[in-house]
Amino acid sequence: MRQKETMLDTPLPDNIQTINQLEGYSLEEIGDQHLFTNFDTPMRDNAFELDDDTKVELIQKRFEEIMNILGLDLTDDSLKGTPHRVAKMYVKEIFKGLNPKNAPRVALFDNKYQYDQMLIEKDITLFSNCEHHFVPIVGRAHVAYISSGKVIGLSKINRIVEYFAKRPQVQERLTVQIANYLSEMLETENVAVVIDAKHLCVSSRGVEDTASSTITATYLGRFKEGDTKNEFLRHIYQGK
Repeated sequence: MRQKETMLDTPLPDNIQTINQLEGYSLEEIGDQHLFTNFDTPMRDNAFELDDDTKVELIQKRFEEIMNILGLDLTDDSLKGTPHRVAKMYVKEIFKGLNPKNAPRVALFDNKYQYDQMLIEKDITLFSNCEHHFVPIVGRAHVAYISSGKVIGLSKINRIVEYFAKRPQVQERLTVQIANYLSEMLETENVAVVIDAKHLCVSSRGVEDTASSTITATYLGRFKEGDTKNEFLRHIYQGK
């Protein structure tokens, strides 16, 4: 695979690099939905020193402490298994995308049909979690690419979306990560990703707005051009 600089390697501009630079404003005044430091998921260098089963065991103990602090009765039949269930869910389900070993295996095929138009996989179901409050982000992803000689199986696009969604996320970062990963896998600059999602940190707490959704987009290569971008958008919103 060719090596190239991507947005994943590029830090944000200095004026939005850290919350500390926004002097005079509180987190609540700014709104934390869009605060993030770069396009890589923030991870410690030793993030994978522990195996998954050990992580489950440790999280279970910590979650028992949280439930006890909340005053819940862990001897109740309905609650006594909750710490283990939550720990297992965190490590092996909703945050499994943190571990690179869970990245989808992507097999590339030659574009034998010489198909040179955009290929679109739209309305991909997306479940993620807000990294600010650890509550769900639920929506749809629309992904397109124009082959430069290689193609992948359609289901792998869904798997790539799922892989990056299964971690604490900011929607802007998620959109860029999917686009850049596909661009690198397919060795094509021509990739587009649009995500339309509802954030439960907006609808179930805080402002409690259940009607709004958030749309983010990343356009690479030819998808930055007006005609190509507009064609893509017409296809994904056709009939809606």
